[in-house]
Amino acid sequence: MPTLAIYLHNLNPYAIKLWEGGPIRWYGLSYLLAFFLGYLVIRRVTRVGVSTLKPEHVGDLVITLALGVVIGGRVGYCLFYQPRLLGLIDHAPYWGVLAMNEGGMASHGGMIGGIVASWWYARRHKHSWPFILDLFAFGAPLGLFFGRIANFVNGELYGRPVPDGSVAMNWAVRFPQEMLHWNPNVPADNLKIEAVSGAIPFLPEIKAGYVFSGWEGQAMATLRAIQEGNAEVSRIVGPVLTPRHPSQLYEALLEGLVLFAVLCWLWRRPMKPGVIGGAFCVTYGLVRILGECFRTPDFIIADQEFAALGVTRGQWLSALLCLAGVVMILAFRRRNVEPMGGFCGKAANAVSVESKRS
Repeated sequence: MPTLAIYLHNLNPYAIKLWEGGPIRWYGLSYLLAFFLGYLVIRRVTRVGVSTLKPEHVGDLVITLALGVVIGGRVGYCLFYQPRLLGLIDHAPYWGVLAMNEGGMASHGGMIGGIVASWWYARRHKHSWPFILDLFAFGAPLGLFFGRIANFVNGELYGRPVPDGSVAMNWAVRFPQEMLHWNPNVPADNLKIEAVSGAIPFLPEIKAGYVFSGWEGQAMATLRAIQEGNAEVSRIVGPVLTPRHPSQLYEALLEGLVLFAVLCWLWRRPMKPGVIGGAFCVTYGLVRILGECFRTPDFIIADQEFAALGVTRGQWLSALLCLAGVVMILAFRRRNVEPMGGFCGKAANAVSVESKRS
């Protein structure tokens, strides 16, 4: 059966657009929603479970974790994927790190930032760091879910092409963002460029929208026209685009809902502090490795390790995360400490009462 992509991605990344670049994007709103839901989940544990953190202090913890995630995510992106922004290559201006409006956040970097923030909060307020780490891990999956949904809205981190002649995939998507990566020096890409350029240069809304010269400017203007609902441009460009896996939605399901369900099941009753953090690392690493099988490798490093071994940067980092998670589980389970946490009130309180009796 032939592959069928019935949807041309034409979502506008702006929730409210008053000028080019601002002021409010869906991506930013997804972060706010993620931190809010994380707050609700963590507060649930502190209210019904065994916890040294009072519910009224959850807001302070979430703000601290949010700062750690944002800073870590940006620095991690620059370090893992774009070291040039740090001035480590070609002595480029390091202030590119601050250009967050241009995109670029690494989930692994965000995790590292969150871990550092949890350690700082625990030390400052004299809490058990492994327990604070568990709270961070428990609130993170819903944030990952909405982050991946935002990736889909932006049309970034899209999936690999659906193989020709495969079973029909009615959910395959054509992402016009791929035009930004077409290379005129590659014959296959050049044919696509000629097909699009031959049809749209006479449309005034495209010609007036040029920001850069050459194909780069034309591609950006064409993409903007599609996002703004230009049916004629969509009709011209759609057939030229490649049907792809909507890998952002796959990852939202795996890294968000599946991961959260696993942690809920594990933490339905109190466990030794740190074990949930380790379980998060192992589970996230496994589902991320699976999700990367459908995701297009990052273009800025696709000619490096992926081209040689067929393993993406995200899979390398996730394998290390799995290993770290196993070590954490083994180490924290051996500690002579009382179980803490618990998401289900009855189970958590039952264990708490039993521990007090003993």
